[in-house]
Amino acid sequence: MALYLLPSAQRFSWSPQPTRQHAVEAENVTVLEGGTAQISCRLQNYDGSIVVIQNPRRQTLFFNGTRALKDDRFQMVLFTPRLVRITLTNVSVSDEGGYFCQLYTDDTHHQVATLSVVVLPEVPIVEVKTEAVEGGEVELSCLSPRSKPPATLRWVRDRREIPGVISQQENVKTVSVSNTIRIPVERKDNGAALSCEASHPSLAGQKRIRHYRLDVHFAPTVRIVPPLGILREGDSLSLTCVVTGNPMPRDIQWSRVNDSMPERAETSGTTLIMTRLSQSHNGTYLCQAHNNYGRAADHYTLLVYGKCDPGAVVEAHSAVPYAVIGGVLALLVFTVICVLIVTIWCSVRQKGSYLTHEASGLDEHGEVQEAFLNGNDTSQGKKEYLL
Repeated sequence: MALYLLPSAQRFSWSPQPTRQHAVEAENVTVLEGGTAQISCRLQNYDGSIVVIQNPRRQTLFFNGTRALKDDRFQMVLFTPRLVRITLTNVSVSDEGGYFCQLYTDDTHHQVATLSVVVLPEVPIVEVKTEAVEGGEVELSCLSPRSKPPATLRWVRDRREIPGVISQQENVKTVSVSNTIRIPVERKDNGAALSCEASHPSLAGQKRIRHYRLDVHFAPTVRIVPPLGILREGDSLSLTCVVTGNPMPRDIQWSRVNDSMPERAETSGTTLIMTRLSQSHNGTYLCQAHNNYGRAADHYTLLVYGKCDPGAVVEAHSAVPYAVIGGVLALLVFTVICVLIVTIWCSVRQKGSYLTHEASGLDEHGEVQEAFLNGNDTSQGKKEYLL
């Protein structure tokens, strides 16, 4: 049985019938679904007798070289005393079975050519059995609806195989294969990449791969971004509410605790804007968000001071980090200590210089006293002393 090569150039082996000499010999054929099969019957010592080719349902396809069944997929391509060959296009699994090559002489001789159809798996399908929720488990199933022989499925994450439960189901002449996994999930797993790989003997080492990203649902988080610096009357304030969550909360709500929102307060998306601040704006402002898995909120306390108030500060969400304040204080203390050291050092040097001059004066008095003792008169000594 000869084999017709498909456009994909995939080659299939064929198995001849036993080599014992027969009047008719047929060859088995394996072909891909949708491809073209060549069914050949070899004749020995043909004497012009009738040759009949029948399908697996024993319907006559060709009587000698004449078509007997109205199926345009079958074509007689060769009829010689040594070889009869037909082709079957667009092969399906329903075409599988034994094709009879019969030679009617004094005795009836026949051989059967077995046609086998290979069904390649398509790209697998991922089915979510249970949704992924933070702190729970997700159940995913990878499905190859039909293949022949059965495909091999495996789940992979970060190049590591995830063990799963394999099941198969017969579908007439094909097989449905599934691989189901259950894995724990956390918030950090949202968006993690998984893949389901289908391999098959006829894919020549290639794989059909379905990629999937985990969709982990979790409650929202809320954080208000505070302004920088001190707020005084007449300034403007813009507060941004940073929200996360899956699914992302659609309704972001701003409110003021125990009071209504100021008249000039406006919201733009997740941002609260207030212009021309006054002390009437003082209070605690709340940003809230929720989805089906929970709710979250953050608050900001606003303190607006007069333009001339030297002690104006914003108490909540301080714009100056404590580490920076500590660094500034340390620098000030170090500067004060350095100034004190320099002051003391200069004072000591000045005092030493004074004592030196004073000692020099005593030396001059000593010289006068010595001159007086050596017999000089008083007037002369006084003169020298004055000089």
